[in-house]
Amino acid sequence: MQRRSLMKAAGAGLLTGPASPSFLRAATASTLRFTPQQDLVTLDPVTTTAYISRNHGYMVFDTLYGMDGTFQATPQMVDGHRVEDDGRRWDLTLREGLLWHDGEKVLARDCVASIRRWAKRDPFGASLMEATDELSAPDDRTIRFRLKRPFPLLPLALGKASVPVCAMMPERLANTDPFRQVPELIGSGPFRFKADERVPGSLNVYTKFEAYVPRKDGPLSWTSGPKAVHFDRVEWISMPDPSTATAALISGEQDWMEYGYHDQLSLLRRARGVQVRVQDRTGFVAMLRVNHLQPPFNNPAIRQALWTALDQTPCMQAIVGPAETSLYHVPLGFFCPGTPMASEAGLEVLTTRRDPARTREALRAAGYRGETVLLMVPSNSAVLMSQGAVMEDFLKQVGMTVEVYAVEFNAMLQRRNRKGPVSDGGWSAFVTNWAGADWMNPAGHIALRGNGEAGYAGWATMPRIEELREAWFQAPDQAAQQAICRDIQLEALREVPFYPLGQYMQPTAYRSNLTGVLDGFATFWNVRRA
Repeated sequence: MQRRSLMKAAGAGLLTGPASPSFLRAATASTLRFTPQQDLVTLDPVTTTAYISRNHGYMVFDTLYGMDGTFQATPQMVDGHRVEDDGRRWDLTLREGLLWHDGEKVLARDCVASIRRWAKRDPFGASLMEATDELSAPDDRTIRFRLKRPFPLLPLALGKASVPVCAMMPERLANTDPFRQVPELIGSGPFRFKADERVPGSLNVYTKFEAYVPRKDGPLSWTSGPKAVHFDRVEWISMPDPSTATAALISGEQDWMEYGYHDQLSLLRRARGVQVRVQDRTGFVAMLRVNHLQPPFNNPAIRQALWTALDQTPCMQAIVGPAETSLYHVPLGFFCPGTPMASEAGLEVLTTRRDPARTREALRAAGYRGETVLLMVPSNSAVLMSQGAVMEDFLKQVGMTVEVYAVEFNAMLQRRNRKGPVSDGGWSAFVTNWAGADWMNPAGHIALRGNGEAGYAGWATMPRIEELREAWFQAPDQAAQQAICRDIQLEALREVPFYPLGQYMQPTAYRSNLTGVLDGFATFWNVRRA
């Protein structure tokens, strides 16, 4: 099937090439037509940190707990839980009537296998399992944790919306190697995935799971509360570029555009029948990740020298434009602004006068001798390309020799896994972004781990941060957790696992006749056409 080709002018809705049967069906009132941020490549949400796969995962799979707009865990697949033995035994009870898409009952042993698989890919899950003596299913509806020590964050670990999510699936699928995708997508979520209609690069289709029973209560926000489905069919239709996506929404050919791109916002705001708003107040946080295993960033003094010249404001203005000051926040530290663990501790290093000359001198004193900095940039992301350009200019201003490696994101990931020197196909730094929700606390903050070569690409070894992270899990209250996070931030400013580049808001845009679009990321329950 050919990709759609739309006239770039607003309001154009002409198609070139033959229309597929799915596109013909898209005109019906029972179908929601959605333009995702990018093509869906990885279908298993446990094996990736890609947000597009997370969003897809929440359609097909359900979770034991949800997360509400205050970032608290709420029961979802479970009716609730009972805690005994001074916090060392948790019994989670599944709701009645839960079914997999193949008609089989959801059993506790399915969930036990799913938890085990997810915990091998997720740092929060790994911490939960380290605190667990026994995870079992004493009966069909009971999931039992026997813990070595109290772990009060257990519901949040199982219900967090940050990547990767703890998706429940049948035991036979959950027994799949967690580093390989499951062979089929069978969940218990509100939608079925139509693998037979998938066209990679163009189309993914979901249909309402008629046997899904929404929970009856709970706050309806983010991934918590009753998941009532009002569309029989949801089509994710990829577009070749932002202008085409904008035109399709304005013309009414599409119902919802996941990202209202910043350079298209003025057009979208003026368009009749289109609503633009920020769903997720945590936004996105950007960073420059550096390689701690290879020169020049294996030298702590070189990493620290860059603070005196790094300016986050140009990074954010390159994304949202200089006039959209309400859509970005600087300075950004190592936790998401506006969430409980964020603080200003040590951030004066980012707010004093920027001094590239001082940085150049500090780099020379630290032993920088012109080694090539290979900067990787995903070429299929306009946001990250803009960040790459700003970072290239910044590194050159402070006297570094820079080579930019701009390739499609998945190709970049292949090189990112290499730990050798640049001369052998390695790398020095890359730009990326995260949902702000992924930087809310040390539990799920993958980029802030200090577990060396066992951790996230960049492989920072920071024993003190690992000690503080463990202490955070044991903290008696939020005030103690906040104090620990201030210490973590100060240590990160010294060790420099990465350079925060700022926080920006990413609006979404949809036709005004859609109602019930929830805060958070793109979810498809509760949405209906007025």
